Amino acid sequence: MNMLQAAKDQVLALTTAACRAAVSAGELPEVEGIRAGVEIPKDPANGDYTTTFALAAAKAMKKSPREIAGTLLAHLDLTGSYFASAEIAGAGFLNFRLNESWFAGVLAAVDGEGAAYGRSDALKGQKIMVEFVSANPTGPMHMGNARGGVLGDTLAAVLEAGGADVWREFYVNDAGNQIEKFANSLEARYLQILLGEDAVPFPEDGYHGDDIRELAQAYYDQHGDSLRDASREERHAALAKFGLERNIPRMQSDLRRYKIEYDQWFFESELHESGYVAETVDKLTAAGYTYEKEGALWLATGRILEEACRRAGKSEKDIAKLELKDDVLRRANGFYTYFAADIAYHRNKFEKRGFDRVINIWGADHHGHVARLKGAMDALGLDGTNRLDIVLMQLVKLLRDGEVVKMSKRTGKAISLTDLLDEVPVDAARWFFNAKPDTQMDFDLGLAVREDSENPIYYVEYAHARICSLLRNLAAEGHPVPAVAAVDAGLLSSETEIALIKQLALFCDELRLAARDYDPSHINRYLVDLAGCFHRFYTACRIKGEADDILNARLKLADAARSVLKNGLALLGVEAPERM
Repeated sequence: MNMLQAAKDQVLALTTAACRAAVSAGELPEVEGIRAGVEIPKDPANGDYTTTFALAAAKAMKKSPREIAGTLLAHLDLTGSYFASAEIAGAGFLNFRLNESWFAGVLAAVDGEGAAYGRSDALKGQKIMVEFVSANPTGPMHMGNARGGVLGDTLAAVLEAGGADVWREFYVNDAGNQIEKFANSLEARYLQILLGEDAVPFPEDGYHGDDIRELAQAYYDQHGDSLRDASREERHAALAKFGLERNIPRMQSDLRRYKIEYDQWFFESELHESGYVAETVDKLTAAGYTYEKEGALWLATGRILEEACRRAGKSEKDIAKLELKDDVLRRANGFYTYFAADIAYHRNKFEKRGFDRVINIWGADHHGHVARLKGAMDALGLDGTNRLDIVLMQLVKLLRDGEVVKMSKRTGKAISLTDLLDEVPVDAARWFFNAKPDTQMDFDLGLAVREDSENPIYYVEYAHARICSLLRNLAAEGHPVPAVAAVDAGLLSSETEIALIKQLALFCDELRLAARDYDPSHINRYLVDLAGCFHRFYTACRIKGEADDILNARLKLADAARSVLKNGLALLGVEAPERM
């Protein structure tokens, strides 16, 4: 149960009831449609909750907000509510102060819901796909893939916590130009093994990494010179197949080590082989959005986006600034472009597989592709404007001792996901990469392995382990965690106790915001704050040696903090250690 929202709802209900009573008594005029807000004041001196009801009603009632607030206060009945008192403040705010029943309700919700605490059914009935990483299978995964992996996986977990039916997917680009370049690169290295490096030039636009050399050597070790006299097409097909059959399982293994499992690895080649790309392009043609020029088939992307801008009410001047351009769907040689395949893939998501919403995690360098893909979905009648969401993530800068790191000390090559996980614990990598996606992040390798309060994941995990140690020790002394019904929440009245309970109640709302904003870093920030609240509580409030009623109340509060810390860490895919 979201006790924070329950209190907000009750403030509005109590105020509305007081207004009705005042109207019945002839003290306020009857008006309809008062839209009042309920907020948590930044300064606790102004109460726990405040409403703008009187300010919102002032114009319609033709009375001053303070006069309205005074009348409401006179008719306010807090009997059986979560509130002990209410008062007028400022220009006409009504401030409410919580009573012990609300604090007891928070503990009961955490205790009763356990691992489900914080979850809701707000997104129930929604079928959502989150596509993330989708790195080209032509080489090792890099740091950007590491960030996209945890952002996508954690966002999917947050959406699941909101009640959505979530599908995790990796799109394998195993067709098109990058695979031809991959095959071309492998062919050059393979022929260099057979004929000598000087005899075979390496393509300037090829993949120059050592992994290409290793794959070519592995093929030669297994098959010798079997492709020496083969046609170029036959060599390309065999080498690309060989390389992909090794690279893709390696990617799957690396991501599994990173605690990421997908519901499906979807292959681009299947779209081409099934004729789905051609069929999708035909649909765009039938809708009147394609034209031929210089032997190629083009999508009228500019016109599609211009129509979308007009529907959105943008001015002709704003539209003119966009410099809208069209895109090739099928080249003069008959091959379909990557954009055509991408349109077909997203049509497959919406039309064939029936996802209500699709979320892609992309690097910021893809920002120019967002509107074009949404527009193509609109042109197919699939409402890409509202159903396709793109989360753009900024770059990662890797630091060690304040210096930028570009190469692995172990391999001397560019940092890959494997290199990173060899140096930094998986949980630390997941924590740090789950930063706000639209900000460039600095990943400090030294900080990620530090065991002190400067390292946020250590700080949070230590709070959980500290509570577990406390529970073990008190249980050994005959003080197990009591049932919530046996606890007197009224005894938890100190500043740090109240602050900790309020922080526990915030978890539900932070999950809601993380799902709304597509920003799972809400959970990181929340957990750091929760750990801080617990550490301050534990420093200020003695548990061991106190009278049984106080000991039990504080022990239950500590256990509630442990439970919520564990829930939050689980959403991030991070362990909650019981000993450190």
